[in-house]
Amino acid sequence: MRSLRSRLILSHTLPVLLVVPLVAALLVYLLQTRLWLDILSGELLSQAMLTADVAGDRPLIWSNSFEAQRFLSLLGERSTAGISLYDAEGSLLSSTLDGPAGEVRPSDADFVARALAGEQAADVGSDLSREVIQVAVPVVDDRGRLLGAVHLSQQVSSVQGRLVRTRNLVIAGFAGALGLSVLIGLVLALNLGRSLQRVSSAIDGVASGRQWESLPVRGAEEIRVLLRAFNALIERLRMLERSRRQLLANLVHELGRPLGALQSGLQALRAGADGDPHLRQELLVGMEEQVGRLRPLLDTLADLHGQVLGTLELDLRPVDVGEWLRTTVAPWRRLAEEKGLAWEIAVPPVPCLLEIDADRLSQAMGNLLSNAVKYTSEGRITVEAHFEQDHVAIGVRDTGAGIDPAESARVFEPFYRSTRDKRFPQGMGLGLSIARDLVAAHGGRLDLESTPGRGSLFTIVLPRRAVAEA
Repeated sequence: MRSLRSRLILSHTLPVLLVVPLVAALLVYLLQTRLWLDILSGELLSQAMLTADVAGDRPLIWSNSFEAQRFLSLLGERSTAGISLYDAEGSLLSSTLDGPAGEVRPSDADFVARALAGEQAADVGSDLSREVIQVAVPVVDDRGRLLGAVHLSQQVSSVQGRLVRTRNLVIAGFAGALGLSVLIGLVLALNLGRSLQRVSSAIDGVASGRQWESLPVRGAEEIRVLLRAFNALIERLRMLERSRRQLLANLVHELGRPLGALQSGLQALRAGADGDPHLRQELLVGMEEQVGRLRPLLDTLADLHGQVLGTLELDLRPVDVGEWLRTTVAPWRRLAEEKGLAWEIAVPPVPCLLEIDADRLSQAMGNLLSNAVKYTSEGRITVEAHFEQDHVAIGVRDTGAGIDPAESARVFEPFYRSTRDKRFPQGMGLGLSIARDLVAAHGGRLDLESTPGRGSLFTIVLPRRAVAEA
């Protein structure tokens, strides 16, 4: 009983094995103690009433014992019950019973007396242990005069065969129902156990690292929910594995270039380039630039580490959004103008105090502005802010290549880099994911509107419930 399958089989079949035999035994008991008594008494009473109707139309029977005997001999050939005729005074006229059984017995006399009093008398006991069941009914002529009584007695043993056949039929029916119920319960238990075993084996395979296989969703609704949850987990694990591999590939790619440049500079210096002050200064400046390029990479990895561990903490302070925004975008304006791009910033002149982590939110804005400058070859970059009653919206619009609608939902996924139109050919594919999480940590959201060939608009929406009143 240690396996779930054996317990399921027992839980499905044990109630049937207990209940069905008890119901069958109760039904057989009621059949033998009450039902058959009522059936036998009813049949006997019907025969007595029919005999009384026929005898009431033959008045000679009640005045001539020979006619009475002749009448009973005709009826006796068609009935297994003993029939006795009594006149109006209670005297026995004739009977189909032989020997002493034809004499008036005290029990017969009581039934006959009740019948002569105009009552239909029937002997219905509590079980079939008795040997005889008897009834008596009055006999009247067409003018309503009492002619006598008809008394019928039936040996229980004469119908015992019918009772046994009926009882065997009931037992056979219940046995068939029991077998069918056990078979259905067994099939259901095995199917349920097989489904659970398939899921448990798949989970064990994932835990041991043998295989990551999705399972077909079928079975009971609860099993389907379990299978869908398992398949979602498998898909999540696959995505994490792909992300891990992509991260390693991106790290190799991103670290390879600056480290290669640093190595080349060091080799040149060791080879004697340090003897030329001008060349040495040029090499040192180049190496410093390469080291500076590693700093954003380290910041990105630190933010990724915070995403994974869920340890992103904010230093919220009241900040004037307009003043903060002008200061934040200033360095990117210079880069855009150096690339020949037009620059526009639209910020309402009214103050708007909001509790934010200025450094974290500046990092999110930097990721958006970096993408806008990097992927816009010509045209304009616009930074615009809107101060609404319940929220603040900050948008970064470019006139670059835009993003395909099929990729719009995926650009926020970690490590995703589109190859279409070379929109995201460089970097680790973490900038937008980190920007979205930083905005979400402030209780806001990062929206995207983009049309291929016409540019993109990234909008940071922050709620104003955290506005600090001056």
